[in-house]
Formats: sequence, C-alpha cells, structure tokens
Amino acid sequence: MRVYLGAFGDAGHAFPMLALGEALVARGHSVVLQTWRHWAPHVTAGGMDFAAAPEYPVFPTREQPLAPYAAAVRAARETVPSVRDAAPDVVVADILTVAPALAAELCGVAAATLVPHVFPWAAPGFPPYSAGARLPRTRLGARAWRAFDPLVARGLERGRDEYNACRARLGLSPLDRLHTALSRELTLVATLPQLEYPRDWPAWTRITGPLLWEPPGERADPPAGDGPVVLIAPSTAQDPGHRLLRAALAGLARAPVRVIATFNGREPDPPVRTPPNAVLVPWLSYARTMPACDLVVTHGGHGTLVRALACGCPVVVCPAGGDMAENAARADWAGAGVRLPGRLLGPRTLRLAVERALGQPELRARARSLAAWTGRHDGAVAAAGALEAWAGRMRSTRAG
Repeated sequence: MRVYLGAFGDAGHAFPMLALGEALVARGHSVVLQTWRHWAPHVTAGGMDFAAAPEYPVFPTREQPLAPYAAAVRAARETVPSVRDAAPDVVVADILTVAPALAAELCGVAAATLVPHVFPWAAPGFPPYSAGARLPRTRLGARAWRAFDPLVARGLERGRDEYNACRARLGLSPLDRLHTALSRELTLVATLPQLEYPRDWPAWTRITGPLLWEPPGERADPPAGDGPVVLIAPSTAQDPGHRLLRAALAGLARAPVRVIATFNGREPDPPVRTPPNAVLVPWLSYARTMPACDLVVTHGGHGTLVRALACGCPVVVCPAGGDMAENAARADWAGAGVRLPGRLLGPRTLRLAVERALGQPELRARARSLAAWTGRHDGAVAAAGALEAWAGRMRSTRAG
C-alpha cells in the first residue's frame, strides 16, 4: 500500500502516528507522514517520507483571529497537493488533525482516523468525556449522568455545524452525524482495552492496543539504596510552573523511596531543589527506565500512562488539563492507579498518594497483567493489520 498519515505535532499525537508509520514500513508499505517540522528527522529515520504540516493555531488568538475551523480550511487546501503527489491508497488522520482527512476527501481517497487515547464518544449513562468521573456502579448513577446528554449533544451539534461550514468553503457536502472527526470507514482506537468502559462498539472501530514510540534517550538510574523506585514523569505540554515536579521532590524528600525525576527539556525557573534520595535529569527514555521502577507519578497524558502500564508500573495520576482527568479515572477504574486531583496537589498530599499506591500490592499485580497483555498484543502491528484488511476489502469491492 501507499499510505498517507497526518498527525498533530504534540508528542501525545505524533508519537503514536510514528509508531504506526514504522510498523507499516516494516510490513513493506510506502508511507508519507505529515506533521510538524520538529519531527522530520524521526520520520525519515523510520523509513518514511516527511511532509511538513501547515502550522496554524487551532484556536483564535489576538494576533491571528481565525474564525472556527478557518485554520482547517487553509491547511486542507495546502495539504491537497501533498496528498495528490503521494497518490496514497488510504489516508490516516489523527483525531485532532482534520486537514489530511479533508484533503483526502477532496482527492477522492478513503480516510481512516487514529484516536491516540481512549474513545471520546461516551455511551448513554457514561460520564461526559474528560469530566474525570468514573463509570457509575448503579442504574441510578447512570440515569443521573444521562441528564447531561442534552448539554453534551448541543456542544457536539455546534461543533458539527462549524465543521460543516468549513466543508462548505471547500465545496464538500455537509455531514449529519456527530463526532465528525471519527471516520465511519475505520477508526483505530490506540489504547488498552482494559481502560475502556464496557459498551457496544460501532462496527467501524478497532481497539488496537497502545501505539508506543519515543525518541532515542538514555536510561536514568536511581540513587543507591534498596527502597522502592518512584519515577516522576511530568507532561511535556502542561504544567509550565512544574507544580507536580516541585511537589514530588519536596514531598518525597524524607520518604523511604528512591526518586528519578525529569523536567522533559523544560528547565524549571526558579530551579528546584533535588534532595539526596533523588536524581533530576533533563530527559530520559521511559521505555528503558520504567521497567526498573515500582511506581510512576504522572499528569496522566495517555502516552505516559500506557507506557507505564506496559512496563508493569502502577501510577499516581495528578491531572493538569486536557483529557488527563479522564485518563486518571480510567486508571483508577481499571485498578492500576491512584488519583490525586490537581486542586489538592501539594508535597504532603503527593506523598500520601505515593504511600497509598505502594501500599496496595494489587495495583502492582494489575499493572503487571496489563504489561503481559501488551507484550502479547503489539498495538502498531494490530493497527497496520486493520488498515491492510480495510484496504483489501475496498479493493475487493471495487473489483466486484
């Protein structure tokens, strides 16, 4: 196949698409990946061709007061020549990156969606996505959450109307469905199935398992000793003041643990004090460091969460923004972690959360079972196989 991939440039979206692209290349397919220029060296190192994504703000700013979806219209028009040059059999667009999907439709190419986190479409009786609430345990609880369905529907309808206005400017017909970013041909959900609430799944969805990728990095070793190893793994996109990092280093300074902490290339200002039982590094390889850890403390970005679970590490999740509250709820519900609400974050509360997590061996057992599942189910291989099967069905339909 010739496959055109398009991904939003934040690590949580670019990394899973890089994993998919490398898996497709390994299976003999030709791949073009359109994303931010920052990732170009990694795209080409993975055997793919790089296409620079148009970079516009998703939301209007004072400097660039774009109307809703105006950036998508411009980006779709600029992406069309790239798609035509690649002449792909299929396009796969990240859920946040509508331009490649729109360009594919303008070029008459079928498009799939990659969801690099848990499925965002809440079923009836589920809490609204990203609310950070767990699945209700009773029918009464589910009925209470259904009271929010009209409010959620109005928001989705407004989003659909704005998207249809964008489509009209591109000469495309309107859509009558909600969740317009999800392909009804094929949507790949790149998460652990154990983090998904039980539901009836649409026929066009496939849960593949997480798509794990990271740039080259070194393993970080803990200080000498024999206490449990706790990794502080903050978000690369949230918490600019390093609240989590500061609270962790202060709260665990006198705890009987050994701490590995990273600031992920964002130097803390003012600097943080590193206690004797901790090491602080600018960057590290999660894949090489987490297997030797007993616990991971994270904001709850999906990529970091599933990487920790794939390494057999339970988690303490302190959400900072975006879908992190949802991921914290899923880790708690799955029995693999402890939640610490961001409004309660402080040195003392973080230490208590860490002590609670380390004091529950069942969390470690659950994380190890998820790691065993991940070892048997390569998400990137599953996603590549689903794309191949979908493309094969389309070829058969055309031939018939």
